Amino acid sequence: MPHPDVIIIGTGVIGAAIAFEMSNAGWNTLSLDRNAQPGHGSTAGSCAIVRMHYSTYDGTALAWEGYHYWRDWADYLRLPDGTPLAQFREVGCLTMKTAANGFLEKHMEFSAALNCPFEELSAEDVQARLPIYSLDSYAPARRLDDPDFGQPNGSRMGGAVFWPNAGYVTDPALSAQNLMAAAAQHGAQMRGGAEVVEILQDGGRVKGVKLSTGEEIHAPVVINVAGPGSARINDMAGVADEMTIQTRPLRQEVVHVPAPEGFDFENRGTIVSDSDIACYVRPEHGNHILIGSEDPACDTHHWVDSDTDYDRDFSDQWTTQAMRYAQRVPALGIPSRMKGVVDLYDASTDWIPIYDASSLGGYYMACGTSGNQYKNAPIAGKMMTALVGYCEAGNDHDANPLQFTLPYLQRDIDVGFYSRKRPINAESSFSVLG
Repeated sequence: MPHPDVIIIGTGVIGAAIAFEMSNAGWNTLSLDRNAQPGHGSTAGSCAIVRMHYSTYDGTALAWEGYHYWRDWADYLRLPDGTPLAQFREVGCLTMKTAANGFLEKHMEFSAALNCPFEELSAEDVQARLPIYSLDSYAPARRLDDPDFGQPNGSRMGGAVFWPNAGYVTDPALSAQNLMAAAAQHGAQMRGGAEVVEILQDGGRVKGVKLSTGEEIHAPVVINVAGPGSARINDMAGVADEMTIQTRPLRQEVVHVPAPEGFDFENRGTIVSDSDIACYVRPEHGNHILIGSEDPACDTHHWVDSDTDYDRDFSDQWTTQAMRYAQRVPALGIPSRMKGVVDLYDASTDWIPIYDASSLGGYYMACGTSGNQYKNAPIAGKMMTALVGYCEAGNDHDANPLQFTLPYLQRDIDVGFYSRKRPINAESSFSVLG
């Protein structure tokens, strides 16, 4: 095959979106993935939640922009009629007001500034929407071996904020496959089963990659979108030492339990973010509820050394998350058989992603994205395409960061916000909430 203009390492949802946007812009792209099919890495284990509320203005702007592409998924991709498409279910997101999230004052401020709809709910409103809920407060979150686990702290939840346009994608792996199929319509190529073992360099610039087969593929631009393997690829490129923000693979467990009998959570439920019990939930097919952790201080972070060799069995964390949610939903049944997902996040130091160039000419990264960036894949693809074009035209992104206009919102954002060299962002939640 001819030498590509760009090698993209990774065909998860963000890597696939970059391939689509770059090929659509005229770049000759080659996507490489050690998995045989797009979306079969950590994207397949994603909760695929599309929400708008973030603790930073930039995070809110990117997420609200990103929503519009999921809403208009078929029009965005323009795949042939009859192509199976990932489905976006717009069920809304109800976020409990707590001291931990500043009672959502910043989140509402940022949403209002961006004309992103939201509604404040009283405690009575919450119970009207979710009659299975008890609104006793349990903060701080505890583990099962804490003698005070399950004991209310004597106060009550004061209400919530509801973002009506939030939702989730029913098949995250299919969404990555949709993006790669759309990219192929613009000439993009992909090779599965391709393990990158070396980043080739010459004179301070990238010149391609070497595969585990010994084959070398040359290109003047390489983009690291390897998800939980991104840190390993950055080490190969020799750029990790210049980064104030690092990424590491983090093991996470997601719980699937049946909804309480008599309540159709799949159709009447919503996404709920509840930092009082340190859980988020969303509806799951078959009238089940998916329960994820919001990373409370009492839980040990399970960082792993390898993004391929890690424990894929459930642990007591599964029971802890299920029981935390049972505090909010007393009628919740906890099955004896553990069901759900064990997978990895590609988490950054401050849980805000890196979308950046590097000191190695032609080497770019979209890293630290797992846990809270699935929703931003389409706009991340557009932003990375603009960033590569900006830097390859001779601009210094470190000295003069790209100012990127969000197409739907017509707002400019400073892409330097996502710099690998930024100070740790004190406004971050330092959790999956971003």
